[in-house]
Amino acid sequence: MFCLYDAYDTEALTSMHALRPAIAYPWPDDKQSAVLISVDVDADTPLLWHCRANPGNANLSELEQRQHGLRAGLSSLLALLDRRMVKATFFVPGFVAERTPALLSEFVARGHEVALHGYLHERVADITDEQFTTALHRSIDIFERQTQKAPAGFRSPGWEMTAHMLSMLRAYDLYDSSLSGFDRPYTIGGVCELPISWAREDTVRFKVTSRDGKSAPASPMLVLQEWLFDWQATAAANGLFTLTLHDWIAGRPAQLRLLDEFLDVVCGDALTWLATGAEIATRHRRLPNPLTTFVDVPNSQ
Repeated sequence: MFCLYDAYDTEALTSMHALRPAIAYPWPDDKQSAVLISVDVDADTPLLWHCRANPGNANLSELEQRQHGLRAGLSSLLALLDRRMVKATFFVPGFVAERTPALLSEFVARGHEVALHGYLHERVADITDEQFTTALHRSIDIFERQTQKAPAGFRSPGWEMTAHMLSMLRAYDLYDSSLSGFDRPYTIGGVCELPISWAREDTVRFKVTSRDGKSAPASPMLVLQEWLFDWQATAAANGLFTLTLHDWIAGRPAQLRLLDEFLDVVCGDALTWLATGAEIATRHRRLPNPLTTFVDVPNSQ
């Protein structure tokens, strides 16, 4: 198979696991690291939230970009994951699930996990604690009605988090995947956290809208090189590599090729565990001594 990243050091696959931290994280079946493929199915909700006071002012150019996932991108992405036999976690805003009632059941039927991602991709700075709680309740209800099962996980829009939000996730026994305080799964404020990284997220490289001011997206070939390098380093550190994709970006031809080439390498490593967020969180909670920290917001007064 032709690889866009011909310079990738395949010999490193056999040696990268030699460099380990002193206290190893106990991945299953003698695995040395884990990979979580996650997809945020935002569709047009970030734009609708941004223009909520005057929906008629929504930029049609950005709106059309964001329709690509539901129109074509997700079908292509699901076909790729099927072919690679990789199970992903799809974080879906409640509004998207409500408006597209067959979406959650399609993901579940293919063996993927569906998890919460706000209701209308509401941002923390724009809402009160009560509004967050209302949006969380509403989204959980939609998921339970459509899947006959309570969701196990949550990801905050924009990866923003407050102490109140974390307390609500704990109350509903939800894992979270919004923070980046460690390289492996950890527990914060009683919530299992599956850490993320902006370096492993596709919008910072490929998102270009009139609101962003960027001149051009990144080269998929260079992004592939970066992600493989990052994964190799994370695997050597016994960590969790969480890849965050978006429905309206990841399903385009060049980005599909990028993901396919990435999975071609990662799936070939016998010491890497590819799992859903729920699978990783379930295992973490069963550990006798998981890394635990507390919500600590320093007082600057």
